[in-house]
Amino acid sequence: MGYVRKAANVNAAAVFLLALLWFAPAAGAAPPLRLLVLGDSLTAGYGLTAEDGFTAQLQAALKDAGRDVVVLNAGVSGDTTAGGRARIGWALGDKPDAVVVELGANDGLRGLDPKATFDNLDAIIADIRRAGLPVLLTGMLAPPNLGRDYADDFNAVFPRLAEKHDVLFYPFFLAGVAAKPDLNQDDGIHPNPKGVRAVVDRILPYVLDLLARAKTKAGAR
Repeated sequence: MGYVRKAANVNAAAVFLLALLWFAPAAGAAPPLRLLVLGDSLTAGYGLTAEDGFTAQLQAALKDAGRDVVVLNAGVSGDTTAGGRARIGWALGDKPDAVVVELGANDGLRGLDPKATFDNLDAIIADIRRAGLPVLLTGMLAPPNLGRDYADDFNAVFPRLAEKHDVLFYPFFLAGVAAKPDLNQDDGIHPNPKGVRAVVDRILPYVLDLLARAKTKAGAR
């Protein structure tokens, strides 16, 4: 009887250990990278379902590409670069591994001073870099009705900042989508689900490059 009880105890212990191994996460498995998207209505998902918005479609595309990434939506409809500058501190509180900065469209639509746009984005990128995080800056183009001089000054803001801070740069967030009725909502400004998909397809290689830099920095730690 003593032998039987001992064998039963050994078997129970073995089953318990197997259960622990089955349900426990793989030893040393890295958590998913966290990608923060700081933006305006173009990334917030204005006029779209949660599944059709930029951050959701980007996360799905990254999954299809074999990347385990949580995309954090820090987009606020109507936001300007000044608004983004005011909230970058708490946005970084979400502990991202990398940041996409998509701001400036509303500055251009309102005809705000390009110097203020430059200064605000400059401060935003500097804050992110001080946190030791890689950045992907996306560019925007001024509306043509504001004149050539304004457009030249505004459009130059984004490449100048990318060069100054040595960050990844995607020249025009709405490339291939702007002014195409079939890819935009009725307002002609915000992409529809098909348009968002087109944006994601075009920017995805830049995001993958950004995440590679984030992974390298994480490995260095």
